[in-house]
Amino acid sequence: MTGYDNFYTGSEYADKNPTWDIEDTQWKANKITEILNSNNLKIDSICEIGCGSGGILAGLRSPFPDSRLTGYDIAPSAAQFWPQWDQLDIHFTTGDFLTEDDNFYDLLLLIDVLEHLADPHDFLRQCQGKSRYLLIHFPLDLSALSVVRETPLLHVRRKVGHIHYFTKNLALELLHETGFHCLDIRYTGAYRSAPQRSIGSRLFGLARWFVHTVSKDLGVRLLGGETLMVLVENPSHTDTAE
Repeated sequence: MTGYDNFYTGSEYADKNPTWDIEDTQWKANKITEILNSNNLKIDSICEIGCGSGGILAGLRSPFPDSRLTGYDIAPSAAQFWPQWDQLDIHFTTGDFLTEDDNFYDLLLLIDVLEHLADPHDFLRQCQGKSRYLLIHFPLDLSALSVVRETPLLHVRRKVGHIHYFTKNLALELLHETGFHCLDIRYTGAYRSAPQRSIGSRLFGLARWFVHTVSKDLGVRLLGGETLMVLVENPSHTDTAE
C-alpha cells in the first residue's frame, strides 16, 4: 500500500485514533449490505483492504454467513481488535494486500482508503484483475463550507491522514480515469445517521436537510457532511468475460 505508511505502521495513527473508529463499523456494514442486496449480487468472497479494527467484516458475517471474509491492514496496531471476531471465521493479515495476496475475490472493499494514499490512481489500477467488483466508500471532505472554514480539512489531514479530498464528481472522475464501470452510486446519509457525527455535522444538520430537499448534489457541494458509496465492476473481469 502506498502513502506515508509510517503514520499507520508506527504509533501516530493509533495514538490519535485509539478506537480505530470501531463505533462506525456496523453502520458501514449495514450500508454495504444494502447496496449489495439491492443489486442482487452473489458474493461468495469478500476482502477488505485497510480493514482496521475488522468491525466492518464482522458486521457482514450475519448477512453473508457462507462468504469467505478476509481483511488486510498494514498497521500492526489494528490487530489488537481482531481476536474479538475469532468466532466469526474471518481471516485477518497484517500486511500489504497487493503484494501478499494472489487470490481472486468476488468483492474488494475499499472503505475510507483512497483518500489516504499517495497515488490512488496507481492503487486502483493494481486492484484490477483481483476481484469482480469493488465497493468504495469516499468521505466527501471537500465542500464550499469546508474550503471557507479550512479547519475541517486540516483536522482530517492531521488526525486521520486524509491527503486527498473528494467531492462526488471528483470521486467518480477518479474511477472513470482508472477504467472502472460504476454500477451503483449513492450517498449514505452520513450527515444525519452516522454514529460519530461531528459537532459541525449536528449543528448544520437542519440546514443540510433543508438544502438537500431542494438539490441533494448542490447541498453536499455547499455544506458537506456526506459520504459516498460506489459499486464498480472491475474492468479486467469485464474484458475477460467478453
